[in-house]
Amino acid sequence: MPTAHASGAWREDELHLAPVAGLVIHHMERWRQENIDPSLTFSRFSMDILGQIGREEIQLSTEVLRPGRTIELIETTAVIAGRATIRARAWLLQNGDTSSVVGEEFDALPRFEECEDVTGELGWPGGFIASVKAAQAPGRRPGRNKIWITSELPLVEGEEAQPLAEFCKLLDTANGVAVRQKPEEWMYPNVDLTFHIFREPQGIQMGLDTRVAFGANGIGLTSSVVHDAEGPVGTLNQSLTLRKL
Repeated sequence: MPTAHASGAWREDELHLAPVAGLVIHHMERWRQENIDPSLTFSRFSMDILGQIGREEIQLSTEVLRPGRTIELIETTAVIAGRATIRARAWLLQNGDTSSVVGEEFDALPRFEECEDVTGELGWPGGFIASVKAAQAPGRRPGRNKIWITSELPLVEGEEAQPLAEFCKLLDTANGVAVRQKPEEWMYPNVDLTFHIFREPQGIQMGLDTRVAFGANGIGLTSSVVHDAEGPVGTLNQSLTLRKL
C-alpha cells in the first residue's frame, strides 16, 4: 500500500513512478535471489506504463521469459485496482572478472557536497517530490541540468529494501529536473523508463546529467547519465508525450 510520500506530480489520485519503479526493482531483486543463479546480475531494466498509476494497493508477480545459464530475461507485472499498470522487464547477465579492462567515457559530475542545495525548489507538487533532497551543479538551463537527488525515507516500511532498489527509487525524478517548458503550461509525462547499468550503484545519492529534447511532432525524450557517489553507473532514457494545457 502506498503512503502520501509516493504521490505523483500530475494528479492527486496517482502515484509518482519513481517509488513504484523502486518497488518493482525491489521485488525483482528479491525474486532473483530466491529463483535465479546468483552468478547472474542485472544489466537493464525497462518499464512500460500502461495507464494511470493509481494510489491503491500494488500487486506484483514475476515470470521468466527467457531462461538460460548465462543470460536470462524476466518480466514483472504491477497490477493496480485489478488492471496491469506497469510491465517491467530485466536482463540478467553472467558475472565475470573484467577488472583488467574497466573503463568508460562519461563526463564526471561535481560531488553532492560541492553543489548548491535546491531542496524544495524543484518546482513540482506531490508527496514524493516533497520527500527528496536535491543539490544542483552550476549551468542549469531549459532542457539541461546536472543535479543530485537523494531521499532518506525507506522504500518499504518495516522491511529492508534491496540496495539496488533504494537507489533506483529515484530514477524517475530525471524527467522533472531539466524542464524545457513550465509544467503549469505543458504536460510531458513519460510512457516508459529504460535503465542500462554497467556496474551496480552504491548508496542513496543519485547524480543525473540530464538532457531533454522536444520534437515538432508531440514526442520528447529525457536522456540521463546516472551517477552514484563514485561516478557513472549507466544511462536512463524516457519517452515523452507532449501536451499543451
